[in-house]
Amino acid sequence: MPRILVAECKQEVSTFSPVRSQYDDFRAFTGHAAFDYHRSAGEEIGGALGVFESAEDIDLAPAHFLSAISAGGVLLDESFAQMSEEFLRALRRAGPADGAYFCLHGAMQTESENDPEGHLLQEARKILGEEIPIVISVDLHGILTDRMIQHADAVVTYHTYPHVDFFETGERAAKLLLRILRDGVRPVVARIKIPVLARGDEMITDTGAIAECIELAKEIESSDIGLSAGVMWSNPFTDVPELCSSSIVVTDGDEQLASEHAMDLANRFWRHHTKMQVPLTSLQDAVFQAAAVSTGTVVMMDAADATSSGASGDSNAILCEATRQGYKGRILTPVVDPTAAQMAFAAGVGATIETTVGGALDPSRYEPLPIKARVRSLSDGEFLSETFGWPWSSGQTAVLEADNATIVVGTRPIMLFDRSWFFANGQNPRHFNMVVVKSPHCEPHMYADWCAKLINVDAPGATSANLRSLGHNICARPIFPLDENVTFEPKVDIWRRR
Repeated sequence: MPRILVAECKQEVSTFSPVRSQYDDFRAFTGHAAFDYHRSAGEEIGGALGVFESAEDIDLAPAHFLSAISAGGVLLDESFAQMSEEFLRALRRAGPADGAYFCLHGAMQTESENDPEGHLLQEARKILGEEIPIVISVDLHGILTDRMIQHADAVVTYHTYPHVDFFETGERAAKLLLRILRDGVRPVVARIKIPVLARGDEMITDTGAIAECIELAKEIESSDIGLSAGVMWSNPFTDVPELCSSSIVVTDGDEQLASEHAMDLANRFWRHHTKMQVPLTSLQDAVFQAAAVSTGTVVMMDAADATSSGASGDSNAILCEATRQGYKGRILTPVVDPTAAQMAFAAGVGATIETTVGGALDPSRYEPLPIKARVRSLSDGEFLSETFGWPWSSGQTAVLEADNATIVVGTRPIMLFDRSWFFANGQNPRHFNMVVVKSPHCEPHMYADWCAKLINVDAPGATSANLRSLGHNICARPIFPLDENVTFEPKVDIWRRR
């Protein structure tokens, strides 16, 4: 009976956020408690469990499971030391195994380690041995390093953005591992690095130019010899040496075919690379345009403060500009500000407080905005996400009403790629004239399908799509769009472990 080890470590960080991530920012499980959680969570581990548990002859061994409650800034070294020790200790305690599935993200970074996932895989090999097949799944916003591929037999990536195929990715990874164990397939991995940092609507896999690559990847995977295929365009805010886009193809023993498919994917990606940026509107013009819309809701996409990409969540830039211009419509905006939330709790529902909002975590970018506000509601910040039903916690959370602005104020950052934080605090975005959305993209039905106008705002922030404004100094150069006249000379790297 094959024994399969399962483990997880996931976080996406922004190098440019001043707020360091720490151990308490992660959800941690060891052993079967993780399986109990993941069977209903709809994530990669749940998909893999469905495949493994439907097989009659598999012995599953849960190890350690770490998943960030939200993205954040660079992880503290001491926190990563604790996490990696727990992760590796669980592998030792799990005992011998015939195969392993590791659910990773790929865009982690610590104060002194630019490739935490590669480190974990390297150390795992020392424990598990060189012969055991290891299949990893990664976010297409991950940075796929040489060390990661060197210590894994195969790589499986998401196929969707916005991400809706977590569960399916886990299924694909589990099926691939079983094919190695049962059918004797011998993975060959081909990877091509592409000097592009990509953002924008063309990366939406249902409608953007990237769909051409994703459809080809699916065709490769469905072929007789294809095991896995995809394109990754990394998280451009994780400034590490191997930051870039890449194509990756895994075949059953056929190095030439893997190379040819990886080249095809890479060339298709490069063909569209100049379109893979976001047309941005200045703060001033964005508010001016919003004011000109007489009916309906204007969505102000503030991706520069996207907590799902590692930003701090405390931007008040759009609210400040709307206040400066004397915008008259009703505004709904989210802000992370522990002090303002605590003051609201001390005062109670119905009270009027004088405080500031914004700039609580990233004061170099945002100046706190003084407000006089009525405390509309208070909550403990515990709720389920709209999209996947995941448990999220924003800590003590208050809804403040200051003139024409309704501000949802939390104590800690949470993911904002859907409307759940607004709904959990009694606010329906459709009832406002201007809504600030701190995400680069949401599923269309969230906002785009019904809003009167959607504006991508060039606001300051640690996850700004204005990539040249951030100050990359670690990633390999030249790379588009940070540099001019970037050329692409594709080179195929091949890995074969067995």
